[in-house]
This record gives sequence, structure tokens and C-alpha cells, in this order.
Amino acid sequence: MVKKTKNTENTLCKNFTCTFELLGRKWNGLIIETLLISGAKRFLEISRAVSGCSDRVLVERLKELEVAHIVIRQTYEDSNLIEYKLTEAGEAMRPMMTAIHEWSDQFNNVANLEEPDSATKF
Repeated sequence: MVKKTKNTENTLCKNFTCTFELLGRKWNGLIIETLLISGAKRFLEISRAVSGCSDRVLVERLKELEVAHIVIRQTYEDSNLIEYKLTEAGEAMRPMMTAIHEWSDQFNNVANLEEPDSATKF
């Protein structure tokens, strides 16, 4: 949504901007997708699913998603078990993530993005 400011300049809505800043951070979308697909997961399970993300960065991202009320860290009494699961707000992202999958399948076909022959590189 575009809002007009006092200077009549077009600016992006602050909520929209904050949302894209959160989702645009590397790994956040993949963490959310992992939890949408499989439900609650332990840290190690998320780490395995989001390969390439260091444990340090994964901890940071999970904390960010907790602060944004997308993910909740669930602990259990009488157990060392800690799981991460999506909140209602996180679950509400399912249609959006489905739409991203559909767009990606149609317009971002990785097989068509392969690098050109090394002989044609400068």
C-alpha cells in the first residue's frame, strides 16, 4: 500500500516495509517454510532443514522471528525439550508462501538460470 505524506510524496506503508525487512533477511523465509511444512521442530531439525545457515545466525533469526511474533519458543516442564513453532501470525503466512511457490515455479525456474558456458565468459 502506498501512502501520501505531507509533502505529497509516495512512500511505502511502514507495516509493509517492516514486513519485507523481516522476510527479506536471509534464512527467515526458509525457517518459516520449514515450520509450515513440518510443524514444531527442535533447533537441530531446523538447522538440518535450512542447510547453509550457521547455528549462530539461526539463533539470531529465530530470536528475530520470536520478537516479531512469528515463531514461539516452546519449553516443556520436566524435560530439556525445546521446540520452535509458528504462532497464529506465522501460520497465517501459509497462503502467501503458497503464492511465492507458485510464482517461483512459473517465473524463477532454476534450471533455466544455469550459468552460460565457461567459454562464453569474459
